[in-house]
Amino acid sequence: MHLYASMVSLLVVLFFAATGIALNHPEWTFGSAETQQTYTGTLPAGWQSDGRVDWLRTAETLRAKYGLKGSVSEHRSDAQQASLSFRAPAYAADASIQMKDGSYVLRVVRQGPVAVLDDLHRGRDSGAAWAWVIDLSGGFLLLIALTGFALSLFLRKTRRAAVLTALVGAVLVGILMLRAG
Repeated sequence: MHLYASMVSLLVVLFFAATGIALNHPEWTFGSAETQQTYTGTLPAGWQSDGRVDWLRTAETLRAKYGLKGSVSEHRSDAQQASLSFRAPAYAADASIQMKDGSYVLRVVRQGPVAVLDDLHRGRDSGAAWAWVIDLSGGFLLLIALTGFALSLFLRKTRRAAVLTALVGAVLVGILMLRAG
């Protein structure tokens, strides 16, 4: 079980290991490849009725016109202004819309590939399917750790060294946790 669980999750473990290091050391990413663009315009008729925003029509109009990606993460409106936000890993698009005439300012921020990987590592703005990948990865890592430890307990030659190493590791991690908190 240990061997096959390790092989099934090999690429995911490598991905989370590499992106975890990148998260811990952002200075190693050779700078940011962030781009920002600002667009202005006016929404076509039908984007609101009776003073209420048709969020689906508004979102899809902006998505079609500017090639926006991600899901709508937030929307709000009051008597003067409405706002709509799209989010995806390393991507944000925020529209500010004037209620009286439908004029808007859209700001789109795209970050580089390292930021995409970091956001996937964190599960930020990555959707429900990716949340399952993270959960399954955690489950596989737990299975690998437990079966590896159990396997070392069954091997008489390595049992004592394995338990001693696990205890030393647990004490070191405990000390580091107390110092960090």
